[in-house]
Amino acid sequence: MRLAKTLPVVAALIALPTLGFAQEAAEAVADMTPPTEEIGYIFTTFMFLVTGFLVMFMGAGFAMLEAGLVRQKNTSMQLLKNVALFAIAGIMYWLVGYNLMYPGDGWIIPNVLGAISTAVLEPVGLADTETDLTYASVGSDFFFQLMFCATTASIVSGTLAERIKLWPFLAFTVVLTGLIYPIEASWKWGGGFLDANFGFLDFAGSTVVHSAGGWAALAGALILGPRLGKYKDGRTVPIMGANLPLATLGTFILWMGWFGFNGGSQLYMDTAGNVADISRIFANTNAGAAGGAIAAMIVTQIMYGKVDLTMVLNGALAGLVSITAEPLTPSLGMALLIGAVGGVIVVFAVPFLDKLKIDDAVGAIPVHLMCGIWGTLAVVITNPDATLYGQVASIVIVGLFVFIVSAIVWTILKVTVGIRVSAEEEIMGLDKAELGMEAYPEFTKG
Repeated sequence: MRLAKTLPVVAALIALPTLGFAQEAAEAVADMTPPTEEIGYIFTTFMFLVTGFLVMFMGAGFAMLEAGLVRQKNTSMQLLKNVALFAIAGIMYWLVGYNLMYPGDGWIIPNVLGAISTAVLEPVGLADTETDLTYASVGSDFFFQLMFCATTASIVSGTLAERIKLWPFLAFTVVLTGLIYPIEASWKWGGGFLDANFGFLDFAGSTVVHSAGGWAALAGALILGPRLGKYKDGRTVPIMGANLPLATLGTFILWMGWFGFNGGSQLYMDTAGNVADISRIFANTNAGAAGGAIAAMIVTQIMYGKVDLTMVLNGALAGLVSITAEPLTPSLGMALLIGAVGGVIVVFAVPFLDKLKIDDAVGAIPVHLMCGIWGTLAVVITNPDATLYGQVASIVIVGLFVFIVSAIVWTILKVTVGIRVSAEEEIMGLDKAELGMEAYPEFTKG
């Protein structure tokens, strides 16, 4: 009996030091907890890094899509172009593009020389700095925005495939990523006049990225001309891609990367509300892609009696481009509908371009330019802050700027160094003619 009464007392005495240690540990953890603004800085920086490398992986998606949709003899060239343009974007956006894109003050005319700077990263460990901990690290923002710049150049690559010389294309990429894209992007995302004076809304870049790339591609296609044999005796001769499994893989990679493209464009991950919005953006982005793919499938079945896989792939991408201008405010049903309209646009836009004898090797102009325009206009359906005038005016301004400047650059390259390979080289294939190598050498040897 006495033992039974003694045991609880002994247990309590033993537990007292343990409770003291636990309290000290809790206090230590509390002391280590960052202040609220620093927590927001950490999470937003982390978001930029994660969504940024998702967008970076879209580079692999473009490479696989284009390699699958061109003929076997041009595969290596498309792969090389996509690697090279990504590297060029990384250099040019660091050298001038990033600072050129964020001058603020409702600007129109750029100060290119004033933008040239390489000092964009914080010092190691943030030592002895007055870093603004209420947003995100400059390095993470630079990395994230760079991925959008590179994406714009990827759009141009596919359209001009199978007949453009390597080095003139890369020279154009230097101008596009270093000057053209940063300037027009600054008009919206850098506090420029489209944002300040027109109330232009483009959440993740249906116009700023996708239509811009499409306008640059259209200018190049008009000046470069169609592939040999594409248009003959008043009819269009289909030129089929060599590897549709690869093109399908590329589409899935792009679909996945788009969650980073749109989700990261929320720009903040410092509150529960922002995290919930990112989740909503992910769901709507997926709905847009699904709507585009299914719409393209149904329409091709009705029009041609059979489903066209390449149209379905581009339909999914069209849905993604269409929802990019406003992936936050729509309901899931509306996001599905916006994407579906994009899928329908692609099915009709591809033969329309062929009637105009504008040769787009992978369908990038219908997907990125035309659906970029549609997605930007569709913002007014779900976002009450958007105006039809502001959206239309901004589309026209960006389109004219990118198209005219791109046409000037393409023309200069054409009359100086030439932009198109010879007929013999085009027939041989750019892999052998330009690179001296083949993507699938065992398929061409006895």
